[in-house]
Amino acid sequence: QVRLVESGGGLVQAGGSLRLACAASGRSFSMYTMGWFRQAPGKEREFVARTSRTTVYADSVKGRFTISRDDAKNTVYLQMNSLKPEDTAVYYCAAVWGWRSVESAGEYDSWGQGTQVTVSS
Repeated sequence: QVRLVESGGGLVQAGGSLRLACAASGRSFSMYTMGWFRQAPGKEREFVARTSRTTVYADSVKGRFTISRDDAKNTVYLQMNSLKPEDTAVYYCAAVWGWRSVESAGEYDSWGQGTQVTVSS
């Protein structure tokens, strides 16, 4: 497992942008599949995006969000543009060893503490 710490959340108006960052501890960061999930009040945690050999996005964020990683800095990012009130949630970074095509929260074994994103209308 790896320790993950998210940052970059906050309050933004609809149509605005935020960039989340997730810093990972440990070695061989480049060998991890990294994902972003979110959980709104009263809802289940849902997949947002992940990066391994390829990148995959949830349909709800495709074209607006971009996941990227800097393996030299052990960091994965989530650039969020054209934010909508329905994007309001706690955003979590997650990791699993190996380059895997996984979008289910249960497949990831390391999680950050989460960062709140609030989009006002």
